[in-house]
Amino acid sequence: MSSLPFLLLAAAAAAPVPIRAPAPPSILETERGAVDRETQAKDVAIRRDIDDRLTVGVTISGAGPYRFLVDTGADSTAVSSSLVNRLSLLPGEGVSLHSMTGVSAVRTVQLPAMQLGNAGQIKIAEAPVLEADHMGADGILGTDSLRSQRVVFDFDRNRMTIVPSQQPVERDDGTIIVTGRLKNGRLIVTNALADDTPVTVVLDTGSEITVGNEALRQRLARGGQLTSSGPVELQSVTGAMLPGEYMFLKELEMRDVKLKQLAVVFAPAHTFHKLGLDDKPALLLGMNALKAFRKVSIDFANRKLRVLLRDSSSRDEILLAAR
Repeated sequence: MSSLPFLLLAAAAAAPVPIRAPAPPSILETERGAVDRETQAKDVAIRRDIDDRLTVGVTISGAGPYRFLVDTGADSTAVSSSLVNRLSLLPGEGVSLHSMTGVSAVRTVQLPAMQLGNAGQIKIAEAPVLEADHMGADGILGTDSLRSQRVVFDFDRNRMTIVPSQQPVERDDGTIIVTGRLKNGRLIVTNALADDTPVTVVLDTGSEITVGNEALRQRLARGGQLTSSGPVELQSVTGAMLPGEYMFLKELEMRDVKLKQLAVVFAPAHTFHKLGLDDKPALLLGMNALKAFRKVSIDFANRKLRVLLRDSSSRDEILLAAR
């Protein structure tokens, strides 16, 4: 089974940003799941879309680069049908794909080694095929490409760095470390509070907006803690639409970090069911929350979330602009 809980509200447009010189190439044998101790640090150019998700340039069989979303909420790396046709990729076996709207049967293709800039290669045996218009990109880099790595989003420098999880961590003053757990390849934080209500937080860099489930909405509504801004629709990677309600959460707390006035869409996303979170208050923490920090590090192998606040002298709260 393949699962891609990727969410978007609008198709993405992009503009180029600076790039640092990458390190020498190496291979990530993602189908084996073991930590690759030989992988070198790699810096790649990132492009900031209008919906605040991040894309990287990926080459396949020497062609490209193509725009791939970095999606920590997706189990599987995926490619667009237009890219499949352009590269004449060979068909693979069909899979059941879990998106936020449900389960769909999709085809796959045999995927040659992908290269992240000039930095390193990612080997995925087969990848689901989706539509670029629904993804907002040429493809998705999921956790099967990242599970032995530490991914660092440096929003101030418009730079993403991928290094082996066991490589020493760069120490920044003011960094807060939150320990999570892995479920279905995703990093999940369980010791969080949403307006003083215990909540499970799933990190999802592929989602423009933070999404809450019905269990959380009902819990908060009973206390009159939500401010509604009206109905919206979310689009999944399959193109299916899901209605939701756009609201503002007064406060989300994860250890020493407090996010104020966080925009959340409450919707019955299938992703919560897939993770066994139908009846437990839960959030898919999207880019509208993560961009509030100067730097975010997601370490899958060591189950660590590291965040660097924009003002290291103020560790108690961050105010998020309404989007």
